[in-house]
Amino acid sequence: MTPLTPARARKVFLLLTATRWFPVGLVVTVTTLLPLERGLSVTQALTALSITGLTVFFLELPTSGLADTLGRRPLLVMAAVLQVAAAVLFLTAQSFWAFALAAGVAGAFRALDSGPLEAWFVDTVHATEPGADVDRPLAAHGTVMGVSIAAGALISGGLVWWHPLDAWSALTLPYAVYATLALAHLVAVTILVREVPRVSAPEADGTGTGGPGAAPALPPSGTGSTRVAGRVLQSARQAPGVIRDGLRLARDNRVLRWLLLVEVFWSVGMVVFETFQPIRLSEMLGGTAAGAAVAGPAAAAGWAVFAGGAALTGLATPRIGVARTAILARVLNGLGAVWMGLALGPVGLVAAYLVTYGLHGACGPAYQALLHREAESRNRSTVLSMASMLSFASFSLAGPVLGWTSDVLSTSAAMVLAGTFSTLGAACFLPALRRERMLAASAKATVPAAVG
Repeated sequence: MTPLTPARARKVFLLLTATRWFPVGLVVTVTTLLPLERGLSVTQALTALSITGLTVFFLELPTSGLADTLGRRPLLVMAAVLQVAAAVLFLTAQSFWAFALAAGVAGAFRALDSGPLEAWFVDTVHATEPGADVDRPLAAHGTVMGVSIAAGALISGGLVWWHPLDAWSALTLPYAVYATLALAHLVAVTILVREVPRVSAPEADGTGTGGPGAAPALPPSGTGSTRVAGRVLQSARQAPGVIRDGLRLARDNRVLRWLLLVEVFWSVGMVVFETFQPIRLSEMLGGTAAGAAVAGPAAAAGWAVFAGGAALTGLATPRIGVARTAILARVLNGLGAVWMGLALGPVGLVAAYLVTYGLHGACGPAYQALLHREAESRNRSTVLSMASMLSFASFSLAGPVLGWTSDVLSTSAAMVLAGTFSTLGAACFLPALRRERMLAASAKATVPAAVG
């Protein structure tokens, strides 16, 4: 099968980014508030929702291994199916265990979804333009994601305000629309993602046509279910080896190891602007209903500035470098979380939230571009999934700890401590900065030599 051109792949990548993340915007604030409305305590709600992160932690590497062996498209389709299932389960959940089940299915969906689309896009570009840098398309991806979630959050607020069905609570309609649009995303993935068959790897004796970046071999073509079953079984056998290669790469590659550690600091800061922001708003405004009324539009504005932050990264990286951009964004994002904790009123809190979320958007493209520099086609999904795994695990573990801190001290104190800790993660980019300087120096030395 002929690969898509880079321009066509970019269009598909950005379209599927929109269909993937616009529905999320519909429930970005409702996900925390819906369990509370249906009778769960804050502790129960956060515990149930933390199962998403823990599920991702345990499934991330196995699913990424399958993505690097079986292919990106099958996992994207499976992820889209589970997204529909998770949406329906959240929509109908009425108890702690029902929400826990929904969160677990959502975790499986996120584990399958976290890397394959981006890996598919990068591999498709590299099929016709080997080694091409993708920081600018990734910045566009972040922009589209931010705009999509912002639009979804804004419409979600409108749906809650509209509340046309008296038999449902105001928070139910956004989830019903989310389930419908998740089904539309499944159809889009099935139709639009076109993947070149995986290239056979060289045999152990050195024969064959594969190279260092070639994907593992799959069984020869067959017919019907026999061919499909053979591909799945072969991929399952190869997945552990791909996972071991990814872990070995993290062990041996100092730059990658420190880049992965960034996720721990980043995720602790995310707890501030993802979880504590609506809680703090509710405290300031005197109730969850009033907090939800402000949190929806604030989330929409937040994702709009997230998109702007991602776009600014695309402008900054050619001027000051990818690593410097990542360091600057990480420091400012952490300080923004501190500001959120220190805010004395709802206006100040929302203003700090918008600045912090814009910087959150600026962090992503530069960080992802640095990860891609350390990965190859055969382990790209695994590298991305290792980062995602650490992110989800750190977020899930930090949430209860910061919740306890909030109970013992205050919500503001927990936010300030988390933001301060997040800022320290900028130091993890220093090995990547040194690598970037070395590459730049080598490039400058090569140009005069070539001219001479």
